[in-house]
Amino acid sequence: MDINIVLGVIAFLLFLAVVTGVRIVNQVERGVVFRFGRAQEQIRQPGLRLLIPVVDRLQKVNVQIVTMPVPTQEGITRDNVSVKVDAVVYFRVQDPMRAAVEVQNYLFAVEQVAQTSLRSIIGKSELDDLLTNREELNRGLALMLDSPALGWGIHIDRVEIKDVQLPDSMKRSIARQAEAERERRARVIVADGELRASHKLAEASGIMAQTPGALQLRLLQTVVEVAAEKNSTLIMPLPVELLRYFDRATQSSTPSEAGRAAETAATADSERIRQERESPALAERGAPGLPDTEREVPGLPDTEREMPGLPDTAKERAEIASARTAADGDAR
Repeated sequence: MDINIVLGVIAFLLFLAVVTGVRIVNQVERGVVFRFGRAQEQIRQPGLRLLIPVVDRLQKVNVQIVTMPVPTQEGITRDNVSVKVDAVVYFRVQDPMRAAVEVQNYLFAVEQVAQTSLRSIIGKSELDDLLTNREELNRGLALMLDSPALGWGIHIDRVEIKDVQLPDSMKRSIARQAEAERERRARVIVADGELRASHKLAEASGIMAQTPGALQLRLLQTVVEVAAEKNSTLIMPLPVELLRYFDRATQSSTPSEAGRAAETAATADSERIRQERESPALAERGAPGLPDTEREVPGLPDTEREMPGLPDTAKERAEIASARTAADGDAR
């Protein structure tokens, strides 16, 4: 009886040892065994694994790719713009031994490193880089995360910047900039179209100038297009040759500018000659208030006696009289 009890106790202990010493490692996990607190170098692969009860302790490490969102980080860019940026990190455990031994909680450690690295990237970058050059920023952020993660047995697959939140004032400024850029492109396109159209019109005008019949055909085509609209009024433009005829007729009937200029110059010359002819007569009559030249001015010498070499007074009088007669004839 006592032997049966002892055998039963032994069987129960064996069963308990088997139950407590058996562990199942899933396909997505790896097992790290700690025997008396010391980590064993052999990594337990997926499947049914036996452990020594009370002596061994198994720690499972997930080796799947972990998707970790990085909380929104607020920072100031290099060009002094306040932004809020969030990201996502993709990583997996490459060395289960280091992940279980080197770091207490590798998930929390990766999250903190990702936040600090994201803040550092924001401070080193400009706003345009955050909006348009994210691929390079993602590579730089992944490199910053991969350096400490390698010591923990973790491999960083990739890092992506999800969203960049801007202040409302900066959004309005960017919208105005985009609107101005679109307006500039539209004006350039319109100007280029006008330039090409002017070249084509110049070529067409040259062809029509060489062949007047083409202009008449174009005129008739325009009339047909206008008449097709069922209008009650039809406008017929005058031919250009008729307008040119009236222009030439008006120019032939109106005195030319050169003729008017010549007539004005002749009138001015005749007036100048008349004034030159009248000037000796005015000198002969003398200006009001001046002494008579024929009378002797007190204190001055007699002209005929004391100033030899001057012309005879009678002769001068005759010349003045003849000049006066000629001027009177011109005036009549």
